[in-house]
Amino acid sequence: MITPALRWRVTCLASAGVFLALAVLVSTSGLLPGEQLVYETVVGWTSITGVAIFKTIRQLGSWQFLLPATLVLIWLAPADARRRWWLWVAVMVLAPIVEGVGKEIIGRPRPVGHAFGFPSGHVTAAATYFSLVAYLMSQRLKDRAVVLWTAASLAVVLVGIARIAQRAHWPADVLGGAALGLAFAAAASWWHEAHAERRTAVRPSGTGGDRGSVVSSGV
Repeated sequence: MITPALRWRVTCLASAGVFLALAVLVSTSGLLPGEQLVYETVVGWTSITGVAIFKTIRQLGSWQFLLPATLVLIWLAPADARRRWWLWVAVMVLAPIVEGVGKEIIGRPRPVGHAFGFPSGHVTAAATYFSLVAYLMSQRLKDRAVVLWTAASLAVVLVGIARIAQRAHWPADVLGGAALGLAFAAAASWWHEAHAERRTAVRPSGTGGDRGSVVSSGV
């Protein structure tokens, strides 16, 4: 039986694997095949108005937006998840720290300027946050899970395009940030689900046992 904890463990490890593979490739090979074409296409198709719009969209990956947004998310989360507020806060803090360390280790320059660009910090933060939004809100709104994950993915894609359009990152920087952010969100979801399953498994049988198990599983 494939449990939620197992699904999130696979997602976490797969996302981390994609990030590490991209990190090795960009540090050893420079530009990946097709990167220059994608970058030039996005930049060439973006008008002056588009640049202004993308400048606003990129704020979805900034701390000025994510700090209050994370507090709102914790407040709206189901009670069981809200009790673990420290877990979601820790993920939102650790993801940008690892992203910053990764930039220094990999040392890949941005398209313009001399600062390092892999992985994209805005995309890493956005992917972490919006993945948590989709995960936590889908527990409360189970019949809206597909809509939530679609909206979360769209938000991350738009932030990624915005960073390319602003000549701040190569496409692989964006993909690396998305993979890293999803890996962190999946790790937190994995931990949350594993502990929920463990609590359910140790519930004593008998009077109230079944009712307690149902409540623990979030149904």
